[in-house]
Amino acid sequence: MKKIVGIFALLALLTLFAAACSGGVAGTTGNTIGLTNDNFAQSSITIKKGGSITLVNQSSTVHIIANGSWINGNTPDPKLEPGAPVVNNMMFSSANQTETIGPFNTSGTFHYYCSIHPGMNLTVVVQ
Repeated sequence: MKKIVGIFALLALLTLFAAACSGGVAGTTGNTIGLTNDNFAQSSITIKKGGSITLVNQSSTVHIIANGSWINGNTPDPKLEPGAPVVNNMMFSSANQTETIGPFNTSGTFHYYCSIHPGMNLTVVVQ
C-alpha cells in the first residue's frame, strides 16, 4: 500500500512540475517569428489581445521592418493601421538579433514588411 501512495505522490509532483514549466514557455516561443534570408519564416501569426511578437533574425542578412506591406510582391505600401503598434524602420543587422513588437492592445489584422526585400510580408491577427 505504501508503494502505491508513493507512486501517486511522485506522479502528482511530476504533474505540478510539468504544468509550471510549460506555462511560462508557451507564451514566448509561440509568438516568435524568424527572419530568413529574404522572408519571414511564416507569413502570418495569430495572437491574443495584449500579446506581443518577437522577431529573430535567423540569418546574417540585414532587414528593415516597418508598418505596411508589399502590394503584388513588388510595390511597397508603408501604412500605419489604426491600433497597430508602430514600427518605424526596425533594423536587424546581425544573426540572432531579436526585437519585440507590441503589445497589440487592439483586436484586428495588422501588416508589417521588410522594406529591403520585395514580397517579405507578415500579417498579425489579434483576437
